[in-house]
Amino acid sequence: MATSGIVFVGVALLLLASANAQLSESFYAATCPGGVQAVANVVTAAVRSDRRNAAGLLRLHFHDCFVRGCDGSVLLASTPGSKAEKDAGPNLSLQGFSIIDQAKAALEKTCPGVFSCADILALAARDAISFIGGPKWKVPLGRKDGFVSLASEAVTNLPADTLNYQGLINNFAKKGLSESDMVVLSGAHTIGLTHCSKITPRLYNFPGSSTGSDPYLNSTFVVAEKKLCPKTQSAAGNFIHMDGTKGGQTFDTNYYSNVLAHKAIFKSDDALISTSSGRTKVLSLASSQSKFFSSFAAAMEKMGRVGVLTGTQGKVRTQCSKK
Repeated sequence: MATSGIVFVGVALLLLASANAQLSESFYAATCPGGVQAVANVVTAAVRSDRRNAAGLLRLHFHDCFVRGCDGSVLLASTPGSKAEKDAGPNLSLQGFSIIDQAKAALEKTCPGVFSCADILALAARDAISFIGGPKWKVPLGRKDGFVSLASEAVTNLPADTLNYQGLINNFAKKGLSESDMVVLSGAHTIGLTHCSKITPRLYNFPGSSTGSDPYLNSTFVVAEKKLCPKTQSAAGNFIHMDGTKGGQTFDTNYYSNVLAHKAIFKSDDALISTSSGRTKVLSLASSQSKFFSSFAAAMEKMGRVGVLTGTQGKVRTQCSKK
């Protein structure tokens, strides 16, 4: 029994290595020349129009890769008989679908049926972050699109914002990502928005608190967030920046500084400094933007290879929302 298990793992690793080996930055050089630039043109125009689109596209790629791998399954629409990933609770606030559709439409005009939605997602995240001054990383191409998208799998695979440090490590490890990758990729919270409902329980109804607020949070941060998120039902849907410094849309190390100062939104953010190992990593990243950028780029390239489909394992969808 043990021997067969070892063989199974070995075969799985060989298949993964084979799939990754088929990815190449020049994959479309002959079949869709100019395709990579076409995606960049659409993405930069969208981010130039609204800087918030950068965070939306980055998150879209992350949420795709963490469910069935980077196969574009997050883009598929629900059908009468099956609720897709995009309609799962954790994905209801995802943004950027129309930008991906626009890029796909442009590619279908010049090289129909060639450029996968999964590859568009990977490029869009990189191009969006680079455009707002963040790092730029290599995006090997050749992913095929998947056929299956299940809301239930999004719920069980995506990391919850309430996870503790070991829970985060375990969640990322299932995708072949290390503890260091987890801490670095958490830095994506330096941009983007979330709803007031994600923090109001920590501001007004924290269990066992005499003031109602989570005593872990910085007191000045609590005051500021209460102004943005008043204790009313109508305010629950208001948007707040995950990192309010510098307008909330600058890709930098301020997220880590906020974590250290107890000014982060999520309990999973707080968890990063709940262990000596995590705190050491956060301090290192907070003190060096160049290290954060290089580490983030490496982690994103690694994440972009998670569970990819290549060759005959998937197909190229002509519309990203349809099988």
